[in-house]
Amino acid sequence: MRIAALVSAVALLVGGQSASWTRTPVPIAKGDIAAVATLGDRDAWALGYRLVSTTNLQAVALRWDGRSWAQESTLPAGTYPQAIAVAAPNDIWEAGSGTSHWNGRTWTKHALEGQMVPEALAAVGGRTWVVGMRTPSSIKDAVPDVQTWDGTRWRRQPLPPLGKGTLSSIVALSPTNVWAAGHTTGGATQATLVVHWDGRTWRKVDSPGVVGAHTWVSGLAANNANEVWAVGGTVKGTAERPFAMRWDGSTWTATPTPDVADGRLRAVARAGADLWAVGGKGSVSVALRWDAATRSWATAPAPDISVRGLASGGSGLWAVGLAKQGDLVPAITRYQ
Repeated sequence: MRIAALVSAVALLVGGQSASWTRTPVPIAKGDIAAVATLGDRDAWALGYRLVSTTNLQAVALRWDGRSWAQESTLPAGTYPQAIAVAAPNDIWEAGSGTSHWNGRTWTKHALEGQMVPEALAAVGGRTWVVGMRTPSSIKDAVPDVQTWDGTRWRRQPLPPLGKGTLSSIVALSPTNVWAAGHTTGGATQATLVVHWDGRTWRKVDSPGVVGAHTWVSGLAANNANEVWAVGGTVKGTAERPFAMRWDGSTWTATPTPDVADGRLRAVARAGADLWAVGGKGSVSVALRWDAATRSWATAPAPDISVRGLASGGSGLWAVGLAKQGDLVPAITRYQ
């Protein structure tokens, strides 16, 4: 066994803990969990819905108190949460069919500006952003879109010419340092798309891809201004593989990933000193862990669920989605 691999294996067993994910009971018998965010090891939030009948869904917010998940509230009717941003227990945004805000007592719906399909949220320093795509006529003509909350309503922020595509992920280090990423669809193949906000304007930043292949970004995470990570996938012919790249303060560079079939990556997060990326396709789950010694990604224990969301919980990780067994069985699993 290589020394780096041995060190990695030992690190996963520190403190006598096995390298595995542990399912936690969910107070929803049938439905879905789409998004998760944390304020620490003892305070996590998850959004999804409960299937009340074959034609009726009830959107709910769950909260982890350090011991168990319990339903915190019910979201407004017609809400289908897909993304979450938690600034404080009384300052939470969700996005899906529009947006809603939780003030600690009630959820209030807020319409987005124009025809926008939201994909991701970020909040920092009293500022909140939502990214996705604007659909002026149809989904085929969709263009990237960024909107910010001004305290009263959502306002679209000007973007440079980007062509057709979408922004599917966002991470905010500060009100003057925000990254958003996704893909463009205007060329012969999908290409990675990255834009940056410096507090005054959004600008496009060059990003790598895979020659002759469709490449996209689905998740972002930032350790500091000189270490930002983006993960997604690439398809060449029928072969779908994981894709990852890193910002070092001046340039985005693709980082080597294992040749994992159906290994599209959905999200990336840091747990303690480790960086993890998770995803998969259908019943296939995949997890990669960044090996700083070899400066490449290596396969890691994957959550045994169809992953919809990932969040760092201090020293551990939360992954949410659907169980692979059963019909619409919500699942939340923890790695610590």
